[in-house]
Amino acid sequence: MRYEELTIEGRNAVLEAFRAGKTIDRLYVRKGCQDGPVNSILREARKQDTIVSFVTKERLDQMSETGKHQGVIASAAAYEYAEVEDILKLAEEKGEPPFVILLDNIEDPHNLGAVIRTANLAGAHGVIIPKRRAAGLTATAAKASAGALNYTPVAKVTNLGNTIEELQEKGLWFVCADMDGTVMYDLDLKGPIGLVIGNEGEGVSRLVREKCDYRAAVPMKGDIDSLNASVAAGVLAYEVVRQRMG
Repeated sequence: MRYEELTIEGRNAVLEAFRAGKTIDRLYVRKGCQDGPVNSILREARKQDTIVSFVTKERLDQMSETGKHQGVIASAAAYEYAEVEDILKLAEEKGEPPFVILLDNIEDPHNLGAVIRTANLAGAHGVIIPKRRAAGLTATAAKASAGALNYTPVAKVTNLGNTIEELQEKGLWFVCADMDGTVMYDLDLKGPIGLVIGNEGEGVSRLVREKCDYRAAVPMKGDIDSLNASVAAGVLAYEVVRQRMG
């Protein structure tokens, strides 16, 4: 299965992509380049709450595949994002308590793809990622998911903490990976659950961690103190599977 990197170059092409409703993960604009056409693109980007990075001409030249970027390159999602409600609906259709995996500060698309693959195999109903400081559904993530993106919805939200609160009101409870937490075997991980995974360097951010109901630690016997994020997601997700089967 082949995936093409979805980059859109040139002012007209980028503007048309925005106006056509294409999901743009990030917009790159040359520093100091804010004439009429570029301002029109920036207005569309603001409407969609797209992340905008102002970069040097040299950086754009490196990113460009055509050499005709005209100071503007957009990075588009390889797949369309779902809504959080779509994930809950999928759980309802299957007659199962919702099981959702949330990713906090996971910026490596390989990790994102690997987590989506694990989510699918572990029976999670979807994955939720934040708009900022996060990898999007690029071709790299799609390839790493090994086809799971065709079956597992991924929602992108503005604020992970707010989303947790909204889902708690719908009956979900949340557990985050935390090496200082309770050993995962000692927690009840059945029922409607959201599993929150942070990056391997900083873990789950403080603001998100404080919203969670429990903290789960993966027991480790080695000499280093952190698992790769997608591996941690796999270990915890399968503890959820084990308890649900018990």
